[in-house]
Amino acid sequence: MLARWFRKVISVVPSMLLLGVLLLAWEGAVRFFQMPSYILPAPSRIAYVLISERALLWRDTLVTLEEVGLGILLALVVGISLAFLIFHSPVLERVLYPLIVASQTIPVFAIAPLLIVWFGYGLLSKVIMATLIVFFPIVVNTVDGLRSVDEDVVNLLRILKASRWQILWKVRIPGALPFIFSGIKIAVAVSAIGAVIGEWVGSQAGLGFLMIHANAQLRVDLIFAAIVYLSAMAIGLFAFASFVEWLALPWRRAAR
Repeated sequence: MLARWFRKVISVVPSMLLLGVLLLAWEGAVRFFQMPSYILPAPSRIAYVLISERALLWRDTLVTLEEVGLGILLALVVGISLAFLIFHSPVLERVLYPLIVASQTIPVFAIAPLLIVWFGYGLLSKVIMATLIVFFPIVVNTVDGLRSVDEDVVNLLRILKASRWQILWKVRIPGALPFIFSGIKIAVAVSAIGAVIGEWVGSQAGLGFLMIHANAQLRVDLIFAAIVYLSAMAIGLFAFASFVEWLALPWRRAAR
């Protein structure tokens, strides 16, 4: 166990070294060319803002995190339910699947103003926007997972007089779980996009709201600080999803 975790820690060292080199190059370029902070702040300036404005950043992070968390939960309920309906009904597959794919061709910026008009400036419009961003990979991966199960195993259970529910619970759902978690990890990595776009269009709090106001005041350093928080949020959600996957799939742990 300890050896496996040590290998994982070691595996991120090259990425951290590369990030450190890029930050040093960024710092050096800003200082060498004497760029004003309202155009491109140095990493040291951003680090200062991360500390000095931590109360403001944390307050708005909690708002955005609530929107994202509720959006992910709603996307899980809607996405997995749609996936099961599509899998079990060829008619619904022909009706719903093209619409679900077509929904991803609509620019999210075109939807955000409509959601603000329909649902107001509060929490609901941001949750729906986050849901629209993340539900697609959950639906597609869940459908693919349900279809990936070995049909020989399914046929064997049918011969043994297993019910449709038993086949679903004993074979199809466990077989689909790796695909479902892959979809969830993709979803959480991009989940903040929908909430932030909704906050840009109209909101009263959140990191997107903070970024719009910082931009109006030429506080580019504060915008970068908000981006750091958004990135940390996405990484944290991805790590949490990976941890839940690790807990939920013990047979995969044993195979590694």
